[in-house]
Amino acid sequence: MSMYKIRNIAILGAGTMGSGIAQIAAAAGFTVYLRDISKSFLNRGLARIKRSVEKILQKGLIRISKEEILEKVIPVVSIKQIPQDDIDFVIEAIPENFELKSKTFQEIDQYFSLEVPFATNTSTIRITKLASVTQRPDKFIGIHFFNPPPLMPLVEIIPGELTSNHVLELSKDFVMSLGKEPVILKRDVPGFVVNRILAAALEEAYKLLHENVASKEDIDKAVKLGLKWPMGPFELSDFIGLDVVLAILETLKLEVDERFTPPDILIERVKKGLLGRKSGVGFYNYQK
Repeated sequence: MSMYKIRNIAILGAGTMGSGIAQIAAAAGFTVYLRDISKSFLNRGLARIKRSVEKILQKGLIRISKEEILEKVIPVVSIKQIPQDDIDFVIEAIPENFELKSKTFQEIDQYFSLEVPFATNTSTIRITKLASVTQRPDKFIGIHFFNPPPLMPLVEIIPGELTSNHVLELSKDFVMSLGKEPVILKRDVPGFVVNRILAAALEEAYKLLHENVASKEDIDKAVKLGLKWPMGPFELSDFIGLDVVLAILETLKLEVDERFTPPDILIERVKKGLLGRKSGVGFYNYQK
């Protein structure tokens, strides 16, 4: 088992995270089967990869050609289109919803050999909880990339309670082969390291706005200049997606404690479909 080698990867979900992970894996020489539930989602994901690679090439950050990267990404709509005997590693990057993720893992658990490790890119859900829906809890791990994956150097690696040392080492080597910096958690806790700290900071920023202590512009400016964040909390919320932030807070409220209760100013915006940059309006307006 220690000779286990990752060559071909299946990535489930062609959204911002899935397509970003596919891009860096292809650039590192892996063959990637990128799966999503519709052609239009896949096409959007592939267009995103093309744009991102073009930007990175312009900056001279990679030496591999756009064509070489794109030919390593094979788009598929059905799991059955992925050659099950060729896959050495599966990464799930679908929306942050436990039921949806569970259903997906149960489906692929039947399809891929029990030798194949599964990784989830969840940003908050406990790894042990997701692993429990599969027949391979020892070969199940959290590999949490940050948005956008091609530019963000950090990856949190979270072993579940039953994850084997072999799968932990394999995942660490894989992450480093992508040119990323791994941080390994000693315990499987909801929200891991970054999102636990971030969620607490965002909660506080929302509270300051709600209590009319300062405008969102000034809160953002204060955090950027005073804490050296590249984006303020409201800009960052819009960038992540307010629906994603809400899902993170709801999970942490449920799994950790009440201090992560989502505030009304966030819930109301999500209800109205004001999700940030992706919808054109969030805390700020991007339609100009």
